Amino acid sequence: MRIVITGGFGFLGREITGTLVRRRTYRGAPIDRLVLADRFVPAGALKAADPLVEIVRGDLIECLDEVFAEPVDVVIHLAAAVSAECEADFDLGMSANLDTTRALLEAARAQTAAGGPTPCLVFSSSVAVYGSDPALALPSVVSESTLATPRSSYGIQKLICEQLVADYTRRGFVDGRVARLMTVAVRPGKPNAAASGFLSGIIREPLAGLPAICPVHPNLRVALSSPRRTVAAILRIAEVERGTGRGRLGGALPVNLPALTVSVAEMLATLRQVAGDAVSDLVTIAPDRDIEALVGSWPSVFDHTRAATLGLEPDPSFASVVRDYMADHPDAILVDPPHAAGGTAGPGAMG
Repeated sequence: MRIVITGGFGFLGREITGTLVRRRTYRGAPIDRLVLADRFVPAGALKAADPLVEIVRGDLIECLDEVFAEPVDVVIHLAAAVSAECEADFDLGMSANLDTTRALLEAARAQTAAGGPTPCLVFSSSVAVYGSDPALALPSVVSESTLATPRSSYGIQKLICEQLVADYTRRGFVDGRVARLMTVAVRPGKPNAAASGFLSGIIREPLAGLPAICPVHPNLRVALSSPRRTVAAILRIAEVERGTGRGRLGGALPVNLPALTVSVAEMLATLRQVAGDAVSDLVTIAPDRDIEALVGSWPSVFDHTRAATLGLEPDPSFASVVRDYMADHPDAILVDPPHAAGGTAGPGAMG
C-alpha cells in the first residue's frame, strides 16, 4: 500500500500524515510507504521522518515521474495555490491548481493503462466553488445539488478540477473522490495567503498575546470546520467503499464536508468567553472591501445529508473548536485564559 499526499508539508498534509503514521493502516491493510510531495520541505524533515515516510521535493508537475516510479494506490491531493494568491496572480492559480491537477490525473491514468492499480484519488476542493451569480442567487441552504457559480479564479479552478476528476473516474482512469472543504479554523502557525485566513488569525493571534485585524463586519456568517473534523472527513472519504446505501459513497457528486455556521461576532464572543476580555480586546475590526466581498460570496449554511450518510458531522460549537485548538497547541497559547479547560479528544477522534 503506497499512499501519496501532495502538499504533504502543508498544514492539512502534516495532520493527515500524522494520523496515518499513528495508524499505519488504510482500510485495515498495512501502509508500506507514505510519500509526501511538496515544494517546501522543512529543514531536518528527512532526519525526523518516520521510516514509513518518503519525501519528494519540488514542483509536483515536475516530480510526477518520481512520485509514480513505483505503483501508487492512493493520492490525497492537497497541493494548491490559495484564494487570495489566485486573485492576485492569475497565472499562478492556473498553473498550481489546474495544470498541476490535470498532470497528476494523467500520471494516474498512465499507471492504470499500463496495468497497474487504479489509484484512489481524493481531490480537496472548496466551498469557494459556490457564489451568488447576479442571475441566480444562492439558496438559503446549499447542498451538493446546488449549481456552483464561483465568483473567484480560485473557485473556478477548483470547479474545473472537480469535473476533470469526475470524468477521469467515469472513464475508469482513477477512482476519484471530491471533498469540498469548508474554511478550516483554527489553523496553527503563521498566516497564509487565503482570503479566509483571518478567521483563524482573530483567534490564534490573541491567544498568543498578539494583536489581530478582522477585515470583515462582525455580522458576516461563515461555514467552518475544525482541523480535527476536516482531517477525519478527508480520510473517511478516501477510505469509504463505493456503492449504494448508508455508509457507502454513491454517485459522482462531491461531498460537502459538514459545516458549523457561525457569525464573526459569535466567534469573537466565544473568544471573550473562553479567554477573557484582555485577549479578545486584541482584535480590531477594520473592514477590507475586497476580502469582505470574496469571503462574503461563499455560502454559510449547508445541508449535511450526504456527509451524514458517511458518518460525518459538524463541530458541535465554536467553543469546542477553540478549546480543541488550545489543547492541541499548548505551546502557541501565551496567555492564561480563565476558562481554558474542556478540550476534547485528539485528531482523528471521529474515527
